[in-house]
Amino acid sequence: MCVTCFLGFDVFCRNELLWMENLTMVTPLKQPIVFELEGFYIPPGFGPLLFFLALFTYMAVLLGNGVIVYVIVMDKNLHRPMFVMVCHLLVCDLLGSTAVLPGLMMHFLMGHKRIAYIPAIAQAFSVHTYGVAVQTVLGAMAYDRYIAVCEPLRYHAIMTSARLHSCCALAWFIALVVIAVLFGFHMNVPLCGRTIQHVYCSNQSILSLACIPTPVSNIYGLSLTWIVNTGIFLIIAFSYIRILSASLRQSGVRSKAFQTCASHLLVYVLYQIAVLIIVISYRFPSASQNLKKFFSILFIIVPPAINPIIYGLVSKDLRSNIIKQFTTRVCHKH
Repeated sequence: MCVTCFLGFDVFCRNELLWMENLTMVTPLKQPIVFELEGFYIPPGFGPLLFFLALFTYMAVLLGNGVIVYVIVMDKNLHRPMFVMVCHLLVCDLLGSTAVLPGLMMHFLMGHKRIAYIPAIAQAFSVHTYGVAVQTVLGAMAYDRYIAVCEPLRYHAIMTSARLHSCCALAWFIALVVIAVLFGFHMNVPLCGRTIQHVYCSNQSILSLACIPTPVSNIYGLSLTWIVNTGIFLIIAFSYIRILSASLRQSGVRSKAFQTCASHLLVYVLYQIAVLIIVISYRFPSASQNLKKFFSILFIIVPPAINPIIYGLVSKDLRSNIIKQFTTRVCHKH
């Protein structure tokens, strides 16, 4: 039901093992602390190639998400609940990718692995916020789709502008607050290690370097993962069961349900598949570390790169407005 819960348990166990390994370093580090990311093993001569692949991916993410966000913001005809929420989702995608990919490019091109304490916390905070915000925004979108399909005559009365912005604000507020609490456990925790055994910083990878055990943080993180994933799954499942029920009762609702829900469901499934791949990779200890690390960044690369394509292809309104915006600009230039 929530694939990331299994990953959270694995992380909990690994943190305890890593903490036991760190006991050999009993002297707490003093600020300024500079971490060393383990990163990928890069065969000689492959750095520039990997850099250009990462650069191409990041440019695709920026261009795809940026174009759709720009079109939605500029075109008042798209200031509707569905597209406003799509805009919030794509901003989440930009947050996650920007937190990791620029640093990864520096690693590939220059072998740069060092990261100071404050940037490390900022990167970890951004990655975790992305992970939660994507799901809370998808939960808000499921509620919107449920009202649109099951209560079409009352849709505009229910999903007012105030309620729309309240739903979006709540999605971000939940993500920011729960992650802020998670990182609050970093306060006054002495660190005895510098090497982060990953390609980017995360809450678990930083706290695994603590001089003392951090069971409260580990339990909170695991509980948070379970609650968020299970809660969003139940919201989406409830919404789509009701939508399916309405579609079966009224044949005229089916085409509308498919048009409005296909992209949302596809995006949710794609995100869960990316996370599931991470879980499965940890079940094979013999798999190469490079492969595991590559799988671990898929959830912040694949959804942000594919989501703009999904919404651009499925939504006729969005597709036509993108074409109109750029056709108008080309005509003005000539």
